[in-house]
Amino acid sequence: MQYYSMYDYVDERKLMMKEAFRGSGIGVIFMAAFGTLWAGTGVMGLQGWGFPYVELAAIFVGIIMVIVGISLIHASQKIPNLVSNDGARRLKRIGFLFNMVFIAEGLLIGIAIAICNLINQTDLIPGVIAIIVGIHFLPLASLFQIRVYYATGVLLCLLALITWLIVPDTVMVGEHQILAPLSLLGFGCALILWTTGLTLWLGIKNSSRTIADEE
Repeated sequence: MQYYSMYDYVDERKLMMKEAFRGSGIGVIFMAAFGTLWAGTGVMGLQGWGFPYVELAAIFVGIIMVIVGISLIHASQKIPNLVSNDGARRLKRIGFLFNMVFIAEGLLIGIAIAICNLINQTDLIPGVIAIIVGIHFLPLASLFQIRVYYATGVLLCLLALITWLIVPDTVMVGEHQILAPLSLLGFGCALILWTTGLTLWLGIKNSSRTIADEE
């Protein structure tokens, strides 16, 4: 029988906190980068309307979130790197499964783009990508125990479906024509991802404050 001392328990909590900071930091950076890319898709749909203010606003939000993500990763490096054998195996397994999900997402996106090009339905590509990205958040929610990922995945899929089924192809803003599906999908996905990143940041701040109070 294997016994664990109070030091093992403390070290395990430090490990969890370290990984929470590092994982959240990486997550925030991912949300910032891909959110900004989706905002670029939305800008394409505007066809020059609001230039350059919309683009600058999107870039500004992305930069701020990247800085926040880097600060979380930097904070994780200050936490002692103490890990039990069980903890090391668990982290290795999580890393492997994450890589598998990420690779599957990339393969599916590549296949979807090829099929859409083959059947001359390139206008479906942004929506299909949004659905694949949304679905990939569901296993990540379970893997990392981050509930907000469930909402992120569902919202991305719903947004793509709404864009296909309800939104008209074009909308006039004054005398300017906007590609409504592209703009709605792009800015909608960006907002969902940025909000997810903000939620991760606030969540880790609250968790660290709670642990600090307990100690």
